[in-house]
Amino acid sequence: MPVILSRLRALAILFAVGLTVSACGYNRIPTKEEAAKAAWAEVQNQYQRRSDLIPNLVATVQGYAKQEKDVLTEVTEARAKATSIHVDASQLTDPEKVKQLQDAQNALSGALGRLLAVSENYPELKSNQNFLALQAQLEGTENRIAVARRDYIQAARDYNLELRTFPGVLWASTFFRSNQPMAEFTADSSAQGAPKVKF
Repeated sequence: MPVILSRLRALAILFAVGLTVSACGYNRIPTKEEAAKAAWAEVQNQYQRRSDLIPNLVATVQGYAKQEKDVLTEVTEARAKATSIHVDASQLTDPEKVKQLQDAQNALSGALGRLLAVSENYPELKSNQNFLALQAQLEGTENRIAVARRDYIQAARDYNLELRTFPGVLWASTFFRSNQPMAEFTADSSAQGAPKVKF
């Protein structure tokens, strides 16, 4: 009987310690870090979706706009550069690496915008069902990218705030010293002005 009581007492103490640690905020830093990493994975997922759609769009436009090789080449090169830069969750604390990815994705967005503007010169292309479907998918993907970026920005902000505010700062300065703030997206300088479309 005394052995059973001592085991029950040990379990009760273990439960109380576990409850205290979970209630004191110890788990908030890893939880917010994982949420930010998951949000980043969704950003990458949407970039990949856009990248997968581009060859089909380029091929469709090529059939109608053979003389627009410069724009098509620009899109293809921008896609290649954008897909060559990878930022995994372990690199989210490196603002320079995140900026490189963001710059490459912004260049791709600009090239796609020019490609879609070129389509205005080809009425039969604008009425092609394949082109219209691809254009709609790209527009939807751009919206998904914006939402995924917004979600990542919020998750990274929550994580960064947890590292800097009480009581998270206590845990960050003791058990989570190696944790660094995550980089956030910043607006491209060209986003400050109105877009210029040339035909």
